[in-house]
Amino acid sequence: MKPVLLVLAAGIGSRYGGLKQIDKVGPGGEAIIDYSIYDAIRAGYSKVVFVVRKDIEQDVRAFFEPRLKGRIPVDFVLQELDMLPEGFTVPPERQKPWGTGHAVLSAAGKIHEPFAVINADDFYGPAAYRQTVEFLTQNTDPDEYAMVGYRLDKTLSENGSVARGICKTDKQGYLVEVTEHTQIYWENGKIISRLENGSTMEFSGNEPVSMNFWCFKPNIFPELEKLFVDFLRDHAREPKAEYFIPLPITSMIRSGKIKMKVLRSHESWFGVTYKEDKPVVEKKIRDLIAAGVYPEKLWE
Repeated sequence: MKPVLLVLAAGIGSRYGGLKQIDKVGPGGEAIIDYSIYDAIRAGYSKVVFVVRKDIEQDVRAFFEPRLKGRIPVDFVLQELDMLPEGFTVPPERQKPWGTGHAVLSAAGKIHEPFAVINADDFYGPAAYRQTVEFLTQNTDPDEYAMVGYRLDKTLSENGSVARGICKTDKQGYLVEVTEHTQIYWENGKIISRLENGSTMEFSGNEPVSMNFWCFKPNIFPELEKLFVDFLRDHAREPKAEYFIPLPITSMIRSGKIKMKVLRSHESWFGVTYKEDKPVVEKKIRDLIAAGVYPEKLWE
């Protein structure tokens, strides 16, 4: 059974200042996600499902449906604030989406195969798609998942702080826990994380981090829903609290429900967190084209 690629494209992009999911960075008008889908098709993914907000659905459809027609099946699901379990309502002050865990949960009715999850605005590199297809097609244990782990120092922006999930693994390469750090940045050649209490800590740069490239089996959906209910009981009234994927994953690992293999990547991640990141991304795309990794006009 060939795996499905789930693309998280419902983010607001407040730090970027625009709809970065479809912002053009390639010489043929390609967005970052075009290169991800191109890599996914080459690696053997069978379908792409986009998670979007209702207010951007038509823009995203108009951008991707024509170029992907006849290349790979495409589907769309909505992530909206009011998509909540029975008994819960949206607090009046809530504006932010409920987070990546909620985004994955929104696709429960569309996916019945092993699947991978990626961000729309992140470039992961061709090898990551080959690694994940190999895992999803060869690993038959329904309770063993995987994630692609990148070196922290290959995932930062020169233009401001970023959020990263710092991973702790055991000797066999399985994930022990992911700790979400929401403000990591370069400062005088050092990698610093500013914590919620205002204090800081330093990282070496060798740490594996989650860039939201996950490999799941369909049995994750009921557990995601159950843990989302637990999250809402504790945090529904906090206007900025988010149900990040690492929260339920860490809970499932600690309870012994799953194992999570960390597939180490030596490629450099890049993406557009800030508007100032765009010229950097455009240059890296041009360099990859010059190196023969991609054609100049991706879909021609």
